[in-house]
Amino acid sequence: MFLTAPPGLEDALRDEAAALGFAAPQVVPGGVLVTGCLAQAMRANLLLRGAGRVLLRVAAFRALHLAQLDKRARRVPWEEFLRPDTPVRIEATCQRSRVYHEGAAVQRVAGAIADRVGAPQDPEAPLRVMVRIEDDLCTLSIDTSGAPLHRRGTKLAVGKAPLRETLAALFLRQCGYDGQEPVVDPMCGSGTIVIEAAAIAAGLPPGGVRSFAFEGLAGFDPRAWEALRAQHSAAAQTALRFHGADRDAGAVAMAQDNAARAGVGDFCSFQQAPVSALMPPPGPSGLVMVNPPYGARIGARHMLHAVYGALGQTLRARFAGWRVGVVTSDGGLAASTGLPFGPPGPPVPHGPLKIRLYQTGPLRGG
Repeated sequence: MFLTAPPGLEDALRDEAAALGFAAPQVVPGGVLVTGCLAQAMRANLLLRGAGRVLLRVAAFRALHLAQLDKRARRVPWEEFLRPDTPVRIEATCQRSRVYHEGAAVQRVAGAIADRVGAPQDPEAPLRVMVRIEDDLCTLSIDTSGAPLHRRGTKLAVGKAPLRETLAALFLRQCGYDGQEPVVDPMCGSGTIVIEAAAIAAGLPPGGVRSFAFEGLAGFDPRAWEALRAQHSAAAQTALRFHGADRDAGAVAMAQDNAARAGVGDFCSFQQAPVSALMPPPGPSGLVMVNPPYGARIGARHMLHAVYGALGQTLRARFAGWRVGVVTSDGGLAASTGLPFGPPGPPVPHGPLKIRLYQTGPLRGG
């Protein structure tokens, strides 16, 4: 199986896969390879917080021309994966290969599937077969996820520049967050970071309430799937609380609604407040995690130095003992906080930008 991850966050996804017991996770560009069957693909879709998709690799072979692609694609036991009554969407990419015509590659694989299984091709089908030909190596995969996994099925309202849930989960992991400490986000937007942290603490699976493409595969066992989902569906009791704040009243209302739909409304609180009013919640120290505006999409950069400066001043003055994680595309803005960041994390694609995680250790008082 291939678990997709944003470039730069493959190591964090590998660590998550290893912690969940997936066999032999191996980092490759753009994701993590693990071994497993359809049952493990179901488990990966249900439990992995950082994966963007779960692709089942069904074959790999050299294809130097279209006739060879056609012949070898027909040897794949498609009937073990696909059903004759379930249409499939076939997509191809060709790079640095003698088979360079993507449309022709799609036609050959579609013919092989039709002959072995009878499954019709439909460009709008939710079940997708992916053909990747690179340096003459053809890899055939089935996307078992369907909609990207950051779509948890619980967030109906989003802010202007939301951080995907998968990114939030991987950045939380990079900060060492394991669900055993409180999390505060002083610029919470629609609540993604706070909700992800609370769900981790409560043991709620990210894929617990949505549907997946694997439900249309041959060999899918609905009863086994329901049993797996039921095994992970009950929220654990936690005394921890998770806090978000935002200047925008609309964002606060969105965050409250999203938390309730995600099943963590009882663990989360949100308030309308500027950064300068932020106070640490009662109880143990934990992690302040924030994805401030970058200037490219919200606000002008030159006005944001003061915002970052106020954030850093508030945290230095009031949050002794707390660790801080700041996600931003601009190292100069991060420096404006005055916080004692270590070396930044690797650049991670986020829309047209590259963002990085800046972390501190526990802040000192004063």
